[in-house]
Amino acid sequence: MRILHIDHHQYRKYGHLRVSWARKLYTGLIRAGYNVLAFSDRDVAKFEAPLGIRDLGRKKTNIRLMQTVDAFQPELIIFGHCDLIDNATFLEIRRRHPDIILAGCNNDPLFVPRNATNIQSRCAVADAMFVSTGIRDLAPFSGIRAKLWHMPNPVDPSEETADVSNLAGTDPTLQADLLFCSKSESHTERGKLVSRLKTALPGDFRFHTPGMFGQPTLWGRDYERKLATSKMGLNLNRQEGYQWYSSARIAQMAGNGLLILTHKAAEFDDFMPSETLAYFDGEDTLLDQLTEFHHDDAKRRHWAGRCRDFFHREINNTLYAQYIVEAATGARFSHDYVWAQ
Repeated sequence: MRILHIDHHQYRKYGHLRVSWARKLYTGLIRAGYNVLAFSDRDVAKFEAPLGIRDLGRKKTNIRLMQTVDAFQPELIIFGHCDLIDNATFLEIRRRHPDIILAGCNNDPLFVPRNATNIQSRCAVADAMFVSTGIRDLAPFSGIRAKLWHMPNPVDPSEETADVSNLAGTDPTLQADLLFCSKSESHTERGKLVSRLKTALPGDFRFHTPGMFGQPTLWGRDYERKLATSKMGLNLNRQEGYQWYSSARIAQMAGNGLLILTHKAAEFDDFMPSETLAYFDGEDTLLDQLTEFHHDDAKRRHWAGRCRDFFHREINNTLYAQYIVEAATGARFSHDYVWAQ
């Protein structure tokens, strides 16, 4: 099958890459055996725009996409957060090539109004829409055009290569007891919780928070090294309580063997095995969990190892890509995907 994948493929990062679910999807599609062509809307706009001013390249980018579709003749188009591509372009693609299936993917939270509006808009042109929130919370988008599906945050075995669950807590490789990386301050008050944790935890507890409190944000290899030297990871979303929703950090931490603490309101225990994720429902239970796993290193390693194994086996990017193709095309599932309830 020929697949055109439209998203930000980070050509102009020149190796200083951010961890990207879109990149994981692209490599997963290739591993699953599909013939995939990448179209990076932001990069094309920059390349095509006068004086390299990206916003001036929008019209030309839509023209180049049509040119690409006409030449490559994909059977399936999967598009992600490609805001420079107009719905009118997708409608023209459907007019010229009525047999092409259009599948949209959105990995951002519903509580951001602009994102909810984007999902609603794309549902009007897509045949299938995959969202990182659970189906129960996607009801406002039903009945537009697209069939709605949940998609998880996958690991990529070529990216999540460390396994700190194999390291004893006294190993000098481990430089942080708990890691939380964040730079976003909109639609959230989680910074207050992080501040209270820093006050409540013992002075010798190494709680590292890159991107917060004036600390630089980590990207690329710096971020990968940080994951590979941290015992536990805090999976705080900007807002909690959405079914199966999480920041993509959950896969980045799980895939590298960190013990993950996450809010129970997301209901990941619907498909995650026991003794994998550590759940909390408030500040007190979070502190209790942190204290317990900090002092019981064998338990920390056991839970983190089980979680890492499960993600790499059942929530990897090859299965993730295969699922999106099968669901979008109406094919019978070739695997018992744990999140496809």
